[in-house]
Amino acid sequence: MAWLRAWKERARRLRADARALFFALGDRRVPWYARALAGAVVAYAVSPVDLIPDFIPVLGLLDDIILIPAGMYLVFRMVPKEVVAEYRAREPRRGTPGIMGWAAAAVVLLVWAAVAAAVVLAVK
Repeated sequence: MAWLRAWKERARRLRADARALFFALGDRRVPWYARALAGAVVAYAVSPVDLIPDFIPVLGLLDDIILIPAGMYLVFRMVPKEVVAEYRAREPRRGTPGIMGWAAAAVVLLVWAAVAAAVVLAVK
């Protein structure tokens, strides 16, 4: 069961790194191309369109498991080390999502509702 603890720790660290990266991208010391790549990674993560569709067993989720952490790794490499260290050292916020979390969820739901409406109208 040591492997399970190791995977849980990696998942926690990835979540903390994603939060640190989110806040670091607002820093003026971060180059524009790192922000652009971060935007592309986030867009891919929330997009309903994948390289390999999710309904294909195993392979459908494998592209997400590989591409999103790889994209985060590349963004971390582009962000200056002192900026990353500064935002990693900050105490992570806990609890319910703030207004940005709810706004992002609302945008995703609106996109899915628009796609569903387009499909219904196209079928009629």
